[in-house]
Amino acid sequence: MGLTSNYLTGILNFVAMILSLAVIGAGIWLAHRHETACVKFLQFPVIALGLFILLVSLAGFIGSCFRIAWLLWIYLLVMLLLILALLAFTAFAFVVTSRGGARHSLAGLGYEEYRLTDYSPWLQDRVKNPGNWAKIKSCLIAARVCVGLEEATFTNYSPLQSGCCRPPAACGFANATSWADPQNPNSDPDCSRWNQEDLCLDCGSCKAGVLENIKRDWRKVAFVSAVMFFFLVIVYSVGCCAFRNARKKEVLGF
Repeated sequence: MGLTSNYLTGILNFVAMILSLAVIGAGIWLAHRHETACVKFLQFPVIALGLFILLVSLAGFIGSCFRIAWLLWIYLLVMLLLILALLAFTAFAFVVTSRGGARHSLAGLGYEEYRLTDYSPWLQDRVKNPGNWAKIKSCLIAARVCVGLEEATFTNYSPLQSGCCRPPAACGFANATSWADPQNPNSDPDCSRWNQEDLCLDCGSCKAGVLENIKRDWRKVAFVSAVMFFFLVIVYSVGCCAFRNARKKEVLGF
């Protein structure tokens, strides 16, 4: 039974190393996605967490296979802290993305709009910060998110394109190709923010589009983190048995 727990711990930690690569890959995917590449305050914690899991799992793999008690002791301590951190991260990701995505359908127009106030206050603060938004706006311009779009219809627009590349429908512009003389200029604060040069990149709807893409992608990352959390709890439990076996080896000499 003793050797079995050691071998099982080694196998599970090897699997954990493979899963950590999935977490790292999720962070890299977020950093290079067209819609979220401009938002840098969420991707790097995911990559750092994945690298940390990789290193801890490697220590557990070596300690269990060679029955090194002191290495397993350090491994279990760090693993406990890692599990707690992963739990906090997963809970945080679900909480900050729990609001939002309340798509407002526009009768007779065939497309939907998103509103900044529908999202969590924490996410709102990130994009309302002038310094943060200046960087995001510059990145959106460089990414040419509004270039080459068909203006006659908005049905195929992503939330980011819908919020940043056209004025809100409530403004009452004449048609989809003439953005002048809105019929209802006071119906939405974004009506006055729209202009032909910068489009709606300073609009609240643009910030909402950015947050909608973040919310969708972070839901996927949070799911991966939740799976990783439950797996690491199992690894930790088996690792405790491997640690006892390693201590017994040191005391008894076999």
